[in-house]
Amino acid sequence: MKRVHQNLPKISTMVKRMADNEKKVNIPIGPIHPALKEPVQIEVSVSGERVTDVNITLGHVHRGIEWVGTRRNPIQTLYIAERVCGICNICHPMAFCIAIENAANIAVPERAEYLRTIFAELERIHSHLLFLGVAAHEMGFDSILHYTWLTREKVLDVVEMLTGNRITKGIMMIGGVRRDISDSQAEKIRAAMDYYEKVYGKMCNIFLDDKTIKMRTRDIGFLSKKDALRFCAVGPTARASGVKKDIRQDYPYAAYPDIDIEALTPEFLLKETRGDVYDRVVMRAIEIKQSIDIVRECLKEMPSGPIVSEPVLQKLLFNLKQVQGEGVALVEAPRGELIHYIKMEKADAPSSWKIRAPTYANLHVLRTMLIGSELADVPVIVASIDPCMSCANRAIIADKGALLYQEKLRELCIGKTRRLRGATK
Repeated sequence: MKRVHQNLPKISTMVKRMADNEKKVNIPIGPIHPALKEPVQIEVSVSGERVTDVNITLGHVHRGIEWVGTRRNPIQTLYIAERVCGICNICHPMAFCIAIENAANIAVPERAEYLRTIFAELERIHSHLLFLGVAAHEMGFDSILHYTWLTREKVLDVVEMLTGNRITKGIMMIGGVRRDISDSQAEKIRAAMDYYEKVYGKMCNIFLDDKTIKMRTRDIGFLSKKDALRFCAVGPTARASGVKKDIRQDYPYAAYPDIDIEALTPEFLLKETRGDVYDRVVMRAIEIKQSIDIVRECLKEMPSGPIVSEPVLQKLLFNLKQVQGEGVALVEAPRGELIHYIKMEKADAPSSWKIRAPTYANLHVLRTMLIGSELADVPVIVASIDPCMSCANRAIIADKGALLYQEKLRELCIGKTRRLRGATK
């Protein structure tokens, strides 16, 4: 009598058949999803739990800021530039100002350049602490999220003391800055830097020594140096893969030419670079320490003198109306390389204004990072590039006849409201 199991196929053959018959499933993540802090649609194809393909769709928070900016004078547009991003609202207006200054050949006072650098580095500390909290949240460590955001309050308090606001600061001006730093304020900034020196040590202990954090971030979302260069990744995302590029080092602006800036990589702290999520988390901690040193040096070396080239706004506007030319600005935002382009044609408003934000560049590497990863790791891998969708969003005109202008949009909104009111009666 034959045994039944002798007629059954081998286990390895059965597993292979199951794998061959396993269907690939497309899973949309976003644009509204608990794991995403901003609207973006990431459609992943999975086979079992393994990601096999990725498609990213932008456009959910496009606000037409560049279009609005070409219908206002440069000083009005400066405050619109500040609202491109709720976090990076020093680097965007600073890049806009530098682009205008390059087009109009405006010389910025030396003290103003140092002040700009201080504000930019305070913003970097604030942004990186926010990122570390978000990264911890994506790993399920809300206690670390609360701790990092608690420490972030100190730099926001300093920014509020210097500018009057915690988020939209209104501190930049074409040709300089709007407010100076007094001696008493400088002492409070130094005290805050001493505080963050201690916090930096604790952050390193948390993110370097915790076994669970390593398990959730080591060897996932891998981006090689070759791919980082091939896809033109920027900022901490590129540096975490060993690419030593930084606008502050390569094309210095503001007071950075007077400061010895070096593009850091994870080797600075870890003695190796792998290019995974862990390295991208560590990069932010390293750059917090670098920003502390830069702020201290700027306070020590800052010269005296005026803080703006032309304090009379009416005269500044009159001069800008006479400008004909182009200007480009490169700024190292907390997320990476930021570019603003301006074209002036002797008019009240710029004729063209284009922004290339760092997230727009870094989104291209997400597909490489995600393919081959586990589905559960998708949120933390996406968060590791610190994406800002408001910065990255653009509009594509596919059919000119299909455009909806303000009058038509208003008409459609009124019609919809009337229909809704009629439906509720």
